[in-house]
Amino acid sequence: MSRHRSGRNTSRRDGTAQVAGLPVNKNDEVMLDIIGMTHEGEGVGRVEGFTLFVQGALPGEKIRAKVLKTKKQYGYAKLLKIEQASGDRIAPPCEIYDMCGGCQLQHMDYAAQLAWKRQLVVDNLERIGKLQVAGGRSEDAQTSGIIVRPTLGMAEPWRYRNKAQVPIGDAEGGLVGGFYARGSHRIIDMETCLIQHDENDNVVRQVKEIGRRLGITAYDEETGKGLLRHVVVRVAFVTGEMMVVLVTNGDRIPRKDEWIAEIRRELPAVTSICQNVNTRQTNVIFGDVTRTLWGSDVIYDYIGDVKFAISARSFYQVNPAQTEVLYGKTVEYAGLTGNETVIDAYCGIGTISLFLAQHAKQVYGVEIVPEAIEDARANARLNDMNNVVFEVGASEDVIPNWKEQGITPDVIVVDPPRKGCDARLLETILAMKPEKVVYVSCNPSTLARDLRVLEDGGYRTVEVQPVDMFPHTVHVECVVSLIRE
Repeated sequence: MSRHRSGRNTSRRDGTAQVAGLPVNKNDEVMLDIIGMTHEGEGVGRVEGFTLFVQGALPGEKIRAKVLKTKKQYGYAKLLKIEQASGDRIAPPCEIYDMCGGCQLQHMDYAAQLAWKRQLVVDNLERIGKLQVAGGRSEDAQTSGIIVRPTLGMAEPWRYRNKAQVPIGDAEGGLVGGFYARGSHRIIDMETCLIQHDENDNVVRQVKEIGRRLGITAYDEETGKGLLRHVVVRVAFVTGEMMVVLVTNGDRIPRKDEWIAEIRRELPAVTSICQNVNTRQTNVIFGDVTRTLWGSDVIYDYIGDVKFAISARSFYQVNPAQTEVLYGKTVEYAGLTGNETVIDAYCGIGTISLFLAQHAKQVYGVEIVPEAIEDARANARLNDMNNVVFEVGASEDVIPNWKEQGITPDVIVVDPPRKGCDARLLETILAMKPEKVVYVSCNPSTLARDLRVLEDGGYRTVEVQPVDMFPHTVHVECVVSLIRE
């Protein structure tokens, strides 16, 4: 049997397990040429054909690395020394970047980040969707195919997040809060985060300090004891209003009135203080019960000319500047003239629906979360928009009912979660036969899979516009224009 095909586990004298027949073993030091980067931002290198993934390495670099772990087909290594650096490498400005898991690409020049994100989209379209991209890597794609535009980035790609969700833990000095360390649930205490709005940093810092003074305990994942699990802060970029949500492991907050008074005194911009109760042993941040401790139940903000009421658990895009870019492109691809009927599947709190309603004759929005639909209806009333109808339910159930009622859309817009569209929704779209489909995606792999289904059902993917909603992370959003052949 060839040594490269053997998958038997053996043991070294130092007690570490290894896979027999591989060119490298755990703790080996190797020289690597980095030939690419994974969708999680890890550098890809090879030793005698065996693939190693290296956190922090960039394409084009020659590095020295230590093998951490091997499997049959691939392994992981730690970057020890950069022998030859990429021209795209920069010094990350964040002091805790090497420890924190919040950003993955701060060591990469921003223009290079944008180019990599576009290529990530192209690779997924070609590899998973088997789609032909203009100027892509396949030989027959040089002159025709789907146009994938350059990624739309930010002029100032820092301090863009309007929402902070900070896990809280205990240390010798009292409460700590920040991001989880890469690949763990160990909390890295953080005073400032360069992708958060400055005020979010300030609020988290003050809430931790007030909690320390009042002797508030932090929730312990292992024991299930302790009170404060997360501090969630929202800031409205346009109105300046702020909301603080204390996520607690139980109903009772010791010294609650003092805590509220201290937050109000130290943080006058805060207009809403809420409590969310989550007693489950889970990684999910929010529990089912939310109550307002002081101030308003919501804060208000704008995307373009549309005003939104945002509650503690509302889904609302975290980068308002790029959200306007994303939605503007959605309206452009929908090609609205004011006479169209539009269906918005996965409408959430109505953000895209209300954007579309400014340019369409009638918009129908559907969402499976009842609270989101309540918010959507409230937001329609807030903006005096009477040409929008919202309904609770699964898109694949509600949209066929609308069809039976004689509602025939000219355009269907989908903005699904990371797992992509439900298969039955794609079948529904193909049965409804709108002239145009606009697909807003936060995951290039499920986007490519769903586009293949729509293409096989009679649609042609015309253009893809990547949008950088989350600079310095590996995430990329896309807006896609499809027309029925």
